[in-house]
Amino acid sequence: MSQPNLDVIGVGNAIVDVLAKADDAFLAAHDIPKGGMLLIDEEHASVIYKDMAAAVEISGGSAANSIACIASLGGHGGFVGKVSEDTLGDIFRHDLRALGVEFDTKPLTEGPGTGRCLINVTEDAQRSMTTFLGSAGYVEPDDIDPAQIKRAAITFFEGYLFEQPVAREAFIRACQIAKDDGKKTALTLSDASCVERQFDVLHDFIGKNVDILLANDVEAAALFETDDIEAIAEKARKLCPLTAVTRSEQGSVLIPRDGDIVYVDAIPPTALVDTTGAGDAYAAGLLFGLARGFSLDKAGKLGSIAACEIISHFGARPSESLKDLAQKASLL
Repeated sequence: MSQPNLDVIGVGNAIVDVLAKADDAFLAAHDIPKGGMLLIDEEHASVIYKDMAAAVEISGGSAANSIACIASLGGHGGFVGKVSEDTLGDIFRHDLRALGVEFDTKPLTEGPGTGRCLINVTEDAQRSMTTFLGSAGYVEPDDIDPAQIKRAAITFFEGYLFEQPVAREAFIRACQIAKDDGKKTALTLSDASCVERQFDVLHDFIGKNVDILLANDVEAAALFETDDIEAIAEKARKLCPLTAVTRSEQGSVLIPRDGDIVYVDAIPPTALVDTTGAGDAYAAGLLFGLARGFSLDKAGKLGSIAACEIISHFGARPSESLKDLAQKASLL
């Protein structure tokens, strides 16, 4: 039996998320930048983990979170990412496959253990992340399955992984396969510090390879060197066919190369609990909608629904069916 076509396949860091509540004093004591992401080594990860409050552990990573949300929307998703042959790797693989996601990347047999992200969430719902990448950064071109990429309407790349040179080669290989088969590619910028560190090479990669660019307002300001949305739009149109900029409670802005800017309202949650994964969920809704041929406005609204659900509870995976929520809003 042939495998079904995929709406989106994600290529990103395979990370086990460890989420716990914290206060500003905890962040200060461990030199953790509030609301940001800091890469750390295994020893540092052990020190922070030891001092964290009671935690929830679940398979994560930005692109993997998006693919999990696409599954919740009723879509077909796949994932390419590297875990090790260890307990955390088994947890990651089981969690993702249990959602119906295709995940067949061969594990790393030698080297560091499976990556983990220590996410400390403060009362203002800001998530401050310290990440030990471990095996996650070892994605390589041979991990890209051409047949799988050709089955996907959109191949989606995670900006965090872009910083790894070998993984970047895997991105380029996947882009070439997708382009040759007439399929779309998408990239999320992930973090403003990633943009600043990779500024020139990132611009070059986007201009040559990316059809759909996703960023929050801080990341967009870093990439386009302005926080004025009209100026961002002017520069974005020259760089990429479609750019989506999320702006928290102000909603999102969709900037097509040809056509008017589309403004999409945010959906206020009943309670703002944890912003972990909000951007990942928005990306899922938007990309799922675009993969299914929806209008920019409708796809953006799916993104808003997904993001609203995620920030209303602890953790980066849906606790309610996103498909049900979208159907209630007459979007599916």
